[in-house]
Amino acid sequence: MNDPVARATDASTLRQIPSGIWVLGCVSLLMDVSSEMIHSLLPLFMVGTLGASALAVGVIEGMAEATALIVKVFSGVLSDYLGRRKGLAVLGYGLGAASKPLFALAGSVGIVLGARLLDRTGKGIRGAPRDALVADLVPPHLRGAAFGLRQSLDTVGAFVGPLLAVALMLLWANDFRAVFWVAAIPGALAVSLLFFGLREPEAPPAGARVNPIRRENLRRLGAPYWWVVGVGAVFTLARFSEAFLVLRAQQGGVPVALVPLVMVAMNVVYAVTAYPFGKLSDRVDHGRQLAAGLVVLIAADLVLATSGHWGAVLAGVALWGIHMGMTQGLLATMVAAATPADLRGTAFGFFNLVSGVAMLLASVIAGGLWDRLGAGATFHAGAMWCLLALVGLLVLKGRMVIR
Repeated sequence: MNDPVARATDASTLRQIPSGIWVLGCVSLLMDVSSEMIHSLLPLFMVGTLGASALAVGVIEGMAEATALIVKVFSGVLSDYLGRRKGLAVLGYGLGAASKPLFALAGSVGIVLGARLLDRTGKGIRGAPRDALVADLVPPHLRGAAFGLRQSLDTVGAFVGPLLAVALMLLWANDFRAVFWVAAIPGALAVSLLFFGLREPEAPPAGARVNPIRRENLRRLGAPYWWVVGVGAVFTLARFSEAFLVLRAQQGGVPVALVPLVMVAMNVVYAVTAYPFGKLSDRVDHGRQLAAGLVVLIAADLVLATSGHWGAVLAGVALWGIHMGMTQGLLATMVAAATPADLRGTAFGFFNLVSGVAMLLASVIAGGLWDRLGAGATFHAGAMWCLLALVGLLVLKGRMVIR
């Protein structure tokens, strides 16, 4: 960026973001390094070492991600009930760190499933309280930038992790288990940083504790919030597990040790775009940005459906990363904007419950299509669903349901 005024504006915005957001972002970065060192190799480990099918990979990934998103309901409600969020976040990151050694010890698909469920349970416990903490720490006019910054730092870990995995796989002659053991280290560091480095803001004085999911409280969420929930579910259905991006790269004849580079490419793009698009969402029409994100995902699906060549796969996953940068922080910002402060944890929880069910369905369907009809059919089906979602989004926009 060559414009001095624009550079000054960016610097000013970053300076206004509280230090707690940077701590949460660095915690996410470390945990993502740990998780992605494993997840970038896990589909290959399950298929090549443990003999799992693509359908089994889809079921495991769908169940794992759905578990994370469903658990967020309960942790979000509990964080609102207690009026405190940090303790639940520490517990969630701690479970994630504790799951890492199980992958190295796994001798069957069942143990991998158990480790994934434990890992994603931890993610579910920490997710809604952490997102509510972000909203609690910043003023409304900086929410998009704050969510985008945290997501950018998180995604830096998501590409550093696969890079480390590639380097260690080359160094240790494709020893999956050794790489999985190393992944436990940044996970432990993440928990320590959160415990010692973040001071939770003081909660406003409150009377007797009230159940956040009582009928009168749920009524306070209102129609705009539930429209955001529906939009989030549609977006999740249109974007199945990223494990299928890894399998698509393997079809191109890429050496096993280099396959994680596909996740590096996606997450570099995601990390670079998440903060600028998050900041942009503080100033532009949300519906248009969501629609543009769907158009980019359609392009990604069509590129991936057309060819398994390494160059085409890289182009497809780069577009996938742009879509993530355009939409994920934006959806979180929309949830925060549509809900009262004392129900933010609950709001993020229900948002992710619905998205979790959608993720399970999308990943299972993608795995079934992959096994029966091949990779091309899987990505073509994704593009068709995106197109339907885009039409629905434009209809909602026309009725002024989405800003």
